[in-house]
Order: sequence, then C-alpha cells, then structure tokens
Amino acid sequence: MNDWLLALLGTLLFVALAPLFAAWVKRVKCWLQNRSSPALLQPYRDLRRLFSKQVVMAETASPLFVMTPYIIAGATLLAAAVVPFIAVNLPTAAIADVIVLAGFFSLARFFLALAGMDVGTAFGGMGSSREMTIAALAEPAMLVAVFTLAMVASSTNLSTVIDQILAQGLVLRPSLLFALLGLMLVGIAETGRIPVDNPATHLELTMIHEAMVLEYSGRHLALIEWAAQIKLLIYGVLIVNIFFPWGIATHNSVTALAIGAAVVFFKLMVLGALLAVGESVLAKMRLFRVPAFLVLALTLALIGLLSHIILEVG
Repeated sequence: MNDWLLALLGTLLFVALAPLFAAWVKRVKCWLQNRSSPALLQPYRDLRRLFSKQVVMAETASPLFVMTPYIIAGATLLAAAVVPFIAVNLPTAAIADVIVLAGFFSLARFFLALAGMDVGTAFGGMGSSREMTIAALAEPAMLVAVFTLAMVASSTNLSTVIDQILAQGLVLRPSLLFALLGLMLVGIAETGRIPVDNPATHLELTMIHEAMVLEYSGRHLALIEWAAQIKLLIYGVLIVNIFFPWGIATHNSVTALAIGAAVVFFKLMVLGALLAVGESVLAKMRLFRVPAFLVLALTLALIGLLSHIILEVG
C-alpha cells in the first residue's frame, strides 16, 4: 500500500510540476533574448484563470468536441503515471512500457485532430491535417528509437531499460547516442517546439497545434494546455532518466527518494536551458521542410539500431 501511495504521489508531483518546467524554459528564453521574463508561477495563474472562465462553444459543436479535452487530459495523465520520475521500483513499473506510452500519445492526438475538424472551421481542419502529417512521420522515428533501447535492454519496459543502463555503468554506446538524438528531434516535433512549430505565436498560416484548439475556451482550453505541458515534461523525463539515469532512486527509502528528486530536478533544469538555447538560435522552418527534419530523426534512430546490431550483437 505504501508503494502504491508513493506511485500516486509521484504522478501528482509530475502533473503539478509540468507548468513549472514550461515556465522555466520560457524564462531562460527571455534571459537569452534580453526580455523581461514572466514569473515562474505564471502558468499556474493562467490555468486558474481559464478554469474560472465560462465555456463558450460553437453551435455546430458535437458531444465529441466536449469530451475531447477530458480524453486528452486522461490519456496524458495515464502516460505520466507510467513514466519513472524519481524512482524505478514502483508498482506502476509493470506497465511502464514505451509502446503503451506511444499508444496514449496517439489516442490523445487522434481525438484532438477529430475535435479540430468537428466545428468545421478552416483553421481547425488545416491544423488537424498538419498534425496527422507530422505524426505519421514522427511515430516511426520514435518506434525505431524505442526498438534500439529494447535491443540494448532486451525489453521495452522503461524501468527495465533504466536498470540495465545503470547496471552497465558509464559506457559510451553509439546506439544510445543516435537513439538519444533521434528521440530529441521527435520530442521537439511532438511537443510543437521550434523549429517545427512556435508555441508563442498565433499566426494563421504557420500554426499547427494552436489551429486545432482555437475554438476551445474556459476549462476545456485549460485541460488541453495543461496536457501539452505534461507532454513536454514527459519527453524531458524520458530523455534524462533513460539516457542519463544516474541518481534515480532504485529503492524506496527517504534518502534515495530525496536524492532522486534533487538529481532529476537538476537534470530537467539543464535540459530546459538547452531547449531554450536551441529555440533562441534557431528559426521556425517552413512547413514543407518538416518532413526532412523528421526523416533526419528516423535516420538517426535507424543508425542507432544498426550500430547496435553491428557493434554489439554482431
């Protein structure tokens, strides 16, 4: 019972810290661009403001349009529950599978694309079309990176992969390096960051994610925005805990959990700063260049898979 309570608290902490991670990335970007940065608690104030507003919907909206924010929030919450955050030896480790995680992301994306087309606006259909195009290219790259990890650890279970990498120690593995680069590019595309998308703009001809949520307001928009922040944190935790797992708690003592929390917070701060630097030095690419970006991610993941076969298996 204590282990299940710890898993629940870890999930709640994951969800609660997601807006803070997004605020940290925005603050570092403001520092780099010599702009005044918002408070770290500003995302929480924005969510509270949206939750307090009245929901306004189009007359042509169907029940699917109303259910979609709750489905997206539920799928993203379940995805956060299966990702090892501070410790690995938790009851949720049995279902902490990368394939399950990809399924939750696909479920949320599917309903978001349907909701974007439900009202019948031109922008909603355009955003849904672009989102599914990017997904069709990003998911193969993510799966190839997952298969590389699966071959290294002989499992697609996240906890098993982390335990295996910890047991092997600090070893330079080209397969993991290429899988890391491929997964980082996929994470940028999946979370709508520069250079694929710009979360800070609402330009009609360039937006992808924002086009699908233009008709949402109030608590519905708050749930979708919160889910997007959680998804960004999920990719960050995957990168720092799978490829740099040192410091994560392997047993559930108070000392180990405290050290694991401090280490993962530090690694996320570094990753958030690197993401902000990348978004500051790069410009958003044209939509027709996004496929080449995702093909690069697939190529890197495939090179990682082949290098494991050639250098480690062969």
